[in-house]
Amino acid sequence: MSVLNTPNHYKMDNSGRRVVIDPVTRIEGHMRCEVNVDENNVIQNAVSTGTMWRGLEVILRGRDPRDAWAFVERICGVCTGCHALASVRAVEDALDIKIPHNATLIREIMAKTLQIHDHIVHFYHLHALDWVNPVNALKADPQATSELQKLVSPHHPMSSPGYFKDIQIRIQKFVDSGQLGIFKNGYWSNPAYKLSPEADLMAVTHYLEALDFQKEIVKIHAIFGGKNPHPNYMVGGVPCAINIDGDMAAGAPINMERLNFVKSLIEQGRTFNTNVYVPDVIAIAAFYRDWLYGGGLSATNVMDYGAYPKTPYDKSTDQLPGGAIINGDWGKIHPVDPRDPEQVQEFVTHSWYKYPDETKGLHPWDGITEPNYELGSKTKGSRTNIIEIDESAKYSWIKSPRWRGHAVEVGPLARYILAYAQGVEYVKTQVHTSLNRFNAVCRLLDPNHKDITDLKAFLGSTIGRTLARALESEYCGDMMLDDFNQLISNIKNGDSSTANTDKWDPSSWPEHAKGVGTVAAPRGALAHWIVIEKGKIKNYQCVVPTTWNGSPRDPKGNIGAFEASLMGTPMERPDEPVEVLRTLHSFDPCLACSTHVMSEEGEEMATVKVR
Repeated sequence: MSVLNTPNHYKMDNSGRRVVIDPVTRIEGHMRCEVNVDENNVIQNAVSTGTMWRGLEVILRGRDPRDAWAFVERICGVCTGCHALASVRAVEDALDIKIPHNATLIREIMAKTLQIHDHIVHFYHLHALDWVNPVNALKADPQATSELQKLVSPHHPMSSPGYFKDIQIRIQKFVDSGQLGIFKNGYWSNPAYKLSPEADLMAVTHYLEALDFQKEIVKIHAIFGGKNPHPNYMVGGVPCAINIDGDMAAGAPINMERLNFVKSLIEQGRTFNTNVYVPDVIAIAAFYRDWLYGGGLSATNVMDYGAYPKTPYDKSTDQLPGGAIINGDWGKIHPVDPRDPEQVQEFVTHSWYKYPDETKGLHPWDGITEPNYELGSKTKGSRTNIIEIDESAKYSWIKSPRWRGHAVEVGPLARYILAYAQGVEYVKTQVHTSLNRFNAVCRLLDPNHKDITDLKAFLGSTIGRTLARALESEYCGDMMLDDFNQLISNIKNGDSSTANTDKWDPSSWPEHAKGVGTVAAPRGALAHWIVIEKGKIKNYQCVVPTTWNGSPRDPKGNIGAFEASLMGTPMERPDEPVEVLRTLHSFDPCLACSTHVMSEEGEEMATVKVR
């Protein structure tokens, strides 16, 4: 038993009952979480562990930097493309390559397509079942569900009682068959679920609609990048040529017919956001209006690099401006520079890696990726069957990045708090409108509801984190339309350039160069750092959003965003830890960062020789 007061103001008490969740499911990759609850089932200690190793940095050493995007893109199969984008930006930064405006716009459209796709898949298919009980939907009155639908989203055309009755029959068939399929293994009898049967039926219906929609929106990636997942990118621009009157022959696949199709998909995305996604999140949040837990670092310490510039290469025009907020002071935005060795540093004191001096952090340009799997003396179990982890020692394959020594949260909520604090009018309008709609639905559900006006309390919560994703999806849809209109205008003015190949040949490169590429990935601030020497990659480091959020403790004892967000959360039934999953899923954890396969004993499984 021990009590630890952390520098970032958390009291960690690992006495009481230990609850272990391994694996955490409905995420990308492998993760373990352990919490201690007191006699009232309130979480007093949290330990988050990444249980797989990311080895891409090691694989990239000595390779051609123009090929790096194709390797790092395989870090993940969900947020597909954002690692490739970070990679080509890092190489172009190192080699001082400026890409044509058309290429910038196409990359922006592809990035925002990913944002919409990822956020919708996250909410409906990875996160919603922490709030929605599909079995309870069988008790719903379809007529009342229709009325609820028209109340929360008057313009959504699919709202008739007959439509919802048909969906209810489909769910009943699942249950009658005894095979709930995608709805299996939920804690459906847990009182932590608060939706009415009608709201459950509405949400499950949209779960199914989202399945259909998510396969449509990614066709934009197939048009501009050749395929999805893992669309093609290239250093110097994009790999798709424009021939506006062409027949989509190889080498020039972008013609007017394809562009019109892209526009129709953008419009579909905007409609889904407006009619379905945003109203659903607000309606569900109203049923959980008393559950404002899970904020952790979000209202106090957030960071982002900034994204979506109106003018290429001018960060002052970012439509979601970056910066850092520290200690809850929303009135002071600290500038963030990923090149500054004093700002972004990674620590490994509690990570299964080895540094020469583990009391010090390393900037990614000087980063080291050397695995060192060892367990603390207080670990219960064995190296291959851990019963209880020892958080006083090394306990995760995730490093601990810090901004100027501070643990920070990254992600859509961090971007939205930073944008709100910097006065971005679009974001301020969204936030205020959402809060008003939330309070209005709450008053319908409970006439005695007292309106929530404290934005820090509302946004700095699991609900706020989930809402920020929906609002960012909506914003991206509108920005995509602007990007598309600019692209058409450029083409009409005779500009069809999509690549700058002036520095394609390595003979034009300096002997030594280094660069950084940043991206507003769906899960948060993403950056890749590269060092190039004599035409080859000397060092490559990726600091991904889940590295920031899922980091273990640092040398000073600061806890990361996952662990902070769980502190103080009450649980209905610790054996059915839906509250832990609810908050962890709101981050959309992504730990799929390795192509390695290991046996339980650590032996090599296979050897592949590339000729």
